Amino acid sequence: MKYLTKAWYDLCQRTGLYFGMRAHKGAYVRDEALYLRLYKRKEREFVKMQREVYDVDPRFMLEQDGKYYVPLDNWIKGEKISEEDTLVYHMSSEQISHIQQLIATYDARSPFDEVKCKEDFSINHGHRCKEAAHQLPDELSSRIADMRVFSLGYCTKEVLHELKQLSKENEKRMMLLVDEYRQAQQAENIPEHIRNHFRFHDCRVMELTSGKQIIMRMDTEGGFTNFNKITFDKVEIIRHDEHIVGSHWIYEELYCMDDGYEAHILFSGTGMPELIIRCADIIIEHE
Repeated sequence: MKYLTKAWYDLCQRTGLYFGMRAHKGAYVRDEALYLRLYKRKEREFVKMQREVYDVDPRFMLEQDGKYYVPLDNWIKGEKISEEDTLVYHMSSEQISHIQQLIATYDARSPFDEVKCKEDFSINHGHRCKEAAHQLPDELSSRIADMRVFSLGYCTKEVLHELKQLSKENEKRMMLLVDEYRQAQQAENIPEHIRNHFRFHDCRVMELTSGKQIIMRMDTEGGFTNFNKITFDKVEIIRHDEHIVGSHWIYEELYCMDDGYEAHILFSGTGMPELIIRCADIIIEHE
């Protein structure tokens, strides 16, 4: 990747360092009693939220079947809406069948497991402690009395102020690279049928075969495309990291070459694998 690199992705994760953070007067010193009290508070909030999600009955989704919808623009402007403008939404038999399966699973579910929920909170808290230490500059980390309290969402007002400033600086640097990337891509003379469809953000790589061609098959659920197969023809591999299969395609860069294209793709997953290839043609299909 030339612009949307792993370093750039890491920078993206540091643009909201203050989200969910609150200033707390007790955060100036390490205080075990304070930590335990705040831990219990956050644990209760987590259990409450998980219980509410657990108790959401999927029957509400069936209420959408047969509903009337009107154009949003007409409704906002207060214009009279004719019968021709009204749309009645009817679910397909497949959608109804899927919801009925969800209902059956909901009705047969076991009781809410509060003990397991608290264990999950403890594990998540441990991960957040490690992530917080990684995300912050050493100079700022050294002024946090208890990283456990910080990971629960509490810090001093001075640290909170610095988090906001640092987040703004990181966002500025991030957007500068995004602008450079957009300008570089717009300057490429890529055919529209490839430019418009060479986008598989959040699609999961289910299969990847290599040879004179590289063929990728994608699970597009959660993505923004219905195309699920991409073929790179007459391939020269520049970089092919491990663990691409099972990862999600997150960012791409595409450049024209004298004899075809150079494609850069960054995936989420173990080590954030990357694929860089040169090819004569790119074929994007739905199968």
